[in-house]
Amino acid sequence: MQSATVLSLARDNLSDTVATRLRHLIVDGGLQTGQRINEVHLSQQLGVSRTPLREALARLAQEGALRSVPRIGYFVRPLDIEEFEQLYDIRPILDPEALRLAGLPARERMRRLQEINDLIARTPDADAIVNLDDDFHLELIADCPNKVLTDLIRQIIQRTRRYEIGLMRESRNVAVATANHREIMAALRKRDLRAACVALRNNLRTGREPILEWLRSRPANQSRQPK
Repeated sequence: MQSATVLSLARDNLSDTVATRLRHLIVDGGLQTGQRINEVHLSQQLGVSRTPLREALARLAQEGALRSVPRIGYFVRPLDIEEFEQLYDIRPILDPEALRLAGLPARERMRRLQEINDLIARTPDADAIVNLDDDFHLELIADCPNKVLTDLIRQIIQRTRRYEIGLMRESRNVAVATANHREIMAALRKRDLRAACVALRNNLRTGREPILEWLRSRPANQSRQPK
């Protein structure tokens, strides 16, 4: 039983790695917008079997990075400015409400938030930073009693992941994010929940313009402009 668990974990970790590599291929144009995914060629290119590749493809389809067509396969969806604007405008509404409902975090949760933010500040890899940033925000609202609300936030986190990669590749954007996090935590330490919600809303808005600038700078066949 233990060996089966180890094998399962190893496969999950491999599919995570493949999903990360596929996101970068899409973001960097290695997989072009509209391109049909050739699973045989891609598995050879990545040096993995079809099973973790298919798991990764299914995950990216859930994130909105790929379009799944039954009995045909997967196609690369564009990094879409209109989609991004619609997605990014939702979390500044949802997250502060989730924090309000969660209330002031316990001391242990505050310690964990500080640890995560410190890790973000000293981590050089954009993918790891995106993961840690997601961890920070989910830790912040972990006590929210409205699970439908937190599930919606998790879904939007998935959908914006490929856009966040472009944001967190720039060290100045990482510095802004960690500074924003410190403002949230400072308000919580003062037991000012309202100010913390305002700081959280500001944090979720600051990435909007840098990502839009990045999207607009990309070749036309890699980012779709709104009509």
